Amino acid sequence: MGGHGRSSGGGDRLSAQDSSKQIDLDNRVAALLVGENDAHLRALEDLLSCDISLRGNRLLLEGPTCEVERGEALVEELLALLGSGQELDQATLELAASLSTGRRDWASELEGIVGDVILEHRGRRIRPKTVNQKAYVDAIRANTITFGIGPAGTGKTYLAMAMATSALLSGAVARIILTRPAVEAGEKLGFLPGGLMEKVDPYLRPLFDALYDMMDTDRLTEHLQKGTIEVAPLAYMRGRTLNDSLIILDEAQNTTPEQMKMFLTRLGFGATMVVTGDITQIDLPRGQHSGLVNVREVLANVSDIAFIHFDSHDVVRHKLVQDIVSAYKKYGEQHQPTHRGTARGTADRRRGSRAGGTRTG
Repeated sequence: MGGHGRSSGGGDRLSAQDSSKQIDLDNRVAALLVGENDAHLRALEDLLSCDISLRGNRLLLEGPTCEVERGEALVEELLALLGSGQELDQATLELAASLSTGRRDWASELEGIVGDVILEHRGRRIRPKTVNQKAYVDAIRANTITFGIGPAGTGKTYLAMAMATSALLSGAVARIILTRPAVEAGEKLGFLPGGLMEKVDPYLRPLFDALYDMMDTDRLTEHLQKGTIEVAPLAYMRGRTLNDSLIILDEAQNTTPEQMKMFLTRLGFGATMVVTGDITQIDLPRGQHSGLVNVREVLANVSDIAFIHFDSHDVVRHKLVQDIVSAYKKYGEQHQPTHRGTARGTADRRRGSRAGGTRTG
């Protein structure tokens, strides 16, 4: 792998179970590998359970033999990624370390994930960062309708919007349609100032923010004015047939089954749909069913539809967010909350979380 480092026969034996390994680096990649203030080196130490130090351009790994050997393979693969022009970050290091534990062909799997650049804007590459995120973008490519279900911070909406933006810019679709239910507005819309779009703007604003991350302001404004990018509340979808479009329904846990059916039946020729949501954050009034919970059972065996389930390991925000998501999941499993049980309860208890994989019809 790589050719940027070479392993030597390895240091003095530390004990019957321990060993050391030296990897010589060339000047160009040494700084990239260790990271600013040795941040990558420290992260690798935590992930590998062995000591890693850089002396000049020589990387030294010391510790349990199995971890040193794993570390050697991991470093060589990271050097190969750097040599191919990829950048290292915390998410890539964690992904590489997790894949290298007991998985066959993990190096090619890592390269496939890291190398899958969906969109590049102003030098910033948007790509999947976890196994489930890779499965998600592949599902969007392969299926007419894809559901991304999981906690906040797992990239469900952001990756879907990157896929949509890429499809629009390449000419694969004629337009992008982004929609959300404005649940909290509900009956209070009449008390808010302005027209309907001004009233629901706070609910659509996160979608606009993501678009500005992916496209220059002038170009985005032009698309919005032409209608090739449309951001609208879910109520605007009723009665329409959406052809040659990539359509994203965000926060779908706050749809009713009737709204979900209405949305899905807007599907036209040449269209692709992505539905995202978090069934642990349902804001519907007490007693109302969630369309996202319901649809998992209704469409479970329909072909050309994929369900991707994310969990805390897919959270790509601050590490503490992973811990928060995991803590809430554990608390929920222990206490089994019954509020809005009609929306979540029976389906979730019957199916379980089913996190971490795809289900296609």
